[in-house]
Amino acid sequence: MLLRNRFILLLALAALLAFLSLSLQFFSRWLPVSMQLKTHHHVLPGLPVRFIPAMSEREEALSAKNRKRIMPDLLTEPSAPDPLYEANLYCNTPGVAERSMEGHAPHNFKLLSVQVMIRHGDRYPLYAIPKTKRPDIDCVLEPDRKPSHPSLADFINHMVKGSEAQLDGTLSSLPRFPSHSQCEMGELTQTGVVQHLYNGQILRENYLKKHKLLSKDWTAKQLYIESTGKSRTLQSGLALLYSFLPGFDWKKISIKHQWSSIFCSSHCDCPMRNHYLEEEQRRQYSYRIKNVQLEKTYIDMAKVVGVPTRLLRASNPIDSLLCHFCHNVTFPCTKNGCIDIEHFKVIKAHQIEDERERHEKQLYNKYALLATYPLLNQTASRMQRISEGKKAEVFALYSAHDVTLSPVLSAIGLTEARFPRFAARLVFELWQNTEKQKEHYVRILYNGEDVTFQTSFCREHQRRSSRPLCPLSKFVNFVKKEMFSAVNSTSYYDACR
Repeated sequence: MLLRNRFILLLALAALLAFLSLSLQFFSRWLPVSMQLKTHHHVLPGLPVRFIPAMSEREEALSAKNRKRIMPDLLTEPSAPDPLYEANLYCNTPGVAERSMEGHAPHNFKLLSVQVMIRHGDRYPLYAIPKTKRPDIDCVLEPDRKPSHPSLADFINHMVKGSEAQLDGTLSSLPRFPSHSQCEMGELTQTGVVQHLYNGQILRENYLKKHKLLSKDWTAKQLYIESTGKSRTLQSGLALLYSFLPGFDWKKISIKHQWSSIFCSSHCDCPMRNHYLEEEQRRQYSYRIKNVQLEKTYIDMAKVVGVPTRLLRASNPIDSLLCHFCHNVTFPCTKNGCIDIEHFKVIKAHQIEDERERHEKQLYNKYALLATYPLLNQTASRMQRISEGKKAEVFALYSAHDVTLSPVLSAIGLTEARFPRFAARLVFELWQNTEKQKEHYVRILYNGEDVTFQTSFCREHQRRSSRPLCPLSKFVNFVKKEMFSAVNSTSYYDACR
């Protein structure tokens, strides 16, 4: 009888505990947002969630700055532009499955060279919202902290040994990987490093393992690497390069310093390029002041932080808010209230609308044509030399910025391409028909997607079975001649003046 009573008591206790557990789960749904944000994870409104993982004891001990993003389901693209969906794509959170078409060609085609232009990975904001606490992000690389990559620990160890590399100009004084416990303005984050470790892994699988673009005894003369003088671009390039060529010999690495963000080198004197940029900036301003909802949003946000609206606008708040969004850090609050997801959505929606009008007005395209000619000419000329059997680098890497990639996309006619996300990659492939060795072709890929036949110079090309790629001659002719027709000129020099 005593045992039976104990058994009934245990059953009752188990039922009570189950009831309490369910009750807590139910009532937690009705907690105020401010209380929900104090939990280990929070979900941004409107984003579907796959799952919320349980936290380990080590994760419990981490501070709020190391909270991980709950992965939204990005498999289904909304029918109309959605600011949160677009912001998630911009963040480029590592771990989201991505289709890669690099290295795909008919069996009778041989890969001769690859040139890659990248935007640096995820970074800390360049601007701070006045009178608010800066996002608390840790820039020390820790392989055990997510997001991570299997090669992250080896990457850190290898970067420490990089004193024998030939880094041009100011690049030699820059750190080879981020290392501040509180990120500095514009500093590459661990997410940014991991993004490019994955990029390098994709390129390695497709170009080295599949096509043997470089042999195991590759030489320094086969590589061309160029970076702007920012630590985030140098470090992004090194992360991609390490994953592409694991354990590479530092003595074979030479990285050129590019002082211009548009990579114009010694061909930067172009007054008309600056004229078109100024015209585009005036268009942007005019379009912004017409947006009544955007102006109301800035006024509301300015009241929250207690500064004049013009001062808030000048601080470029979207740059900081994107960091909060991408790292799942609560938006700034003051005694006057909080900047919230609705503010963020309005500003991001305006960015999307502005991109659309930018393509329609064509001012930016004229700027882009003149801004990117030096870089595109270098790309086309390298392909020409290789196709003629002359010696040239078979793998080129340009580590750059959004203001580098965006005009390149516009110049080659990719009007439907999204604004360069963190760690965006634009790839130019050169192929040879092994059955007709004088025939050479180009493929262009943006974030792994083949966009060759979306370009202005190959949009009308008839893709016959014997010529499924874009003839190199079309790309070369576009760069050398056709791209100046939009500005009523026949050469870069004339177009600039």
